[in-house]
Amino acid sequence: MASRAEVKTRYKSDVWVDWCPGCGNFGILTAVHMAFAELKLDPSRTVLVSGIGCSGKIAQFTRVIGVHTLHGRPVPFATGIKLANPDLTVVVHGGDGDLLGIGAGHFVALGRRNVDITVVIHDNTVYGLTKGQASPTLRLGLKPKALPKPNITDAVNPISLALASGYTFIARGYAYDVKHLKELIKMAIKHKGAAVIDVLQPCVTYDNIHTREWYESRIYRLEEIEGWDPVVRSPDPEEEVRKKSQACVKSLEWEDRIPIGVFYVNPHVPSFEERIRGRIPNYYEHPPAVQPIADSEGRTLVDLRRAFADRFVI
Repeated sequence: MASRAEVKTRYKSDVWVDWCPGCGNFGILTAVHMAFAELKLDPSRTVLVSGIGCSGKIAQFTRVIGVHTLHGRPVPFATGIKLANPDLTVVVHGGDGDLLGIGAGHFVALGRRNVDITVVIHDNTVYGLTKGQASPTLRLGLKPKALPKPNITDAVNPISLALASGYTFIARGYAYDVKHLKELIKMAIKHKGAAVIDVLQPCVTYDNIHTREWYESRIYRLEEIEGWDPVVRSPDPEEEVRKKSQACVKSLEWEDRIPIGVFYVNPHVPSFEERIRGRIPNYYEHPPAVQPIADSEGRTLVDLRRAFADRFVI
């Protein structure tokens, strides 16, 4: 286990953390720093990509390569980074509104491609930074204090959406169970393929329904279930269907009991990077990020004439 001093000096930035006191994001931030330290990730080769909202600030609070992007767009930014240099460790952080609202199409595309990226959803059921509007994960009929009337939209289930999209590592954590969340983050980063962790993260300012007390009276760990095994043990399609069905059923538990832990793992699906290598054999050795684009005098080495030869007379 990494020491507190190692976490603080190597991965904690000097930027003041200005979340609301008691915010669940503090637990996520601590879990991230602890996971990075225990994995001994090289800060110069680790990229944390975030979107807009309270969760987006995590890129500023972590001493790795940080990319604070546009609303709903951290996934395509991260995809470009990873495919340009597959040697990097790339982790996405975004809110439930950021990733499952405006960014939902990108979220689905990442699962379909199975790019080797870890996505951490800060799931607090509201748009915290913009004063508590209903997010895509707020259940139908609920009325947090910022809403004038109960929510009239059905909720997105992040676990079942990830299963349908093709993610090969799917888990749920709880922001105040830092050690458990830290272990989930480590497993997700070590997994080769698209990984997602839906983190239940109380918003102490705007969500007066899903409080710490509300969650902790319901949460239990999947690993406490006798015989629970989320891993697809063979490439047999029937085995994959069984494990996905098992995960989907558990993802529907909510009102009285809420499971956290690993729902589904499939190590047999090739990553997008491996699929690219199937077409470009030297992709890993010579990815786009290391290709020369200019000579010693700064003149471009890119020749567009071949690309446009059938369209223009050059």
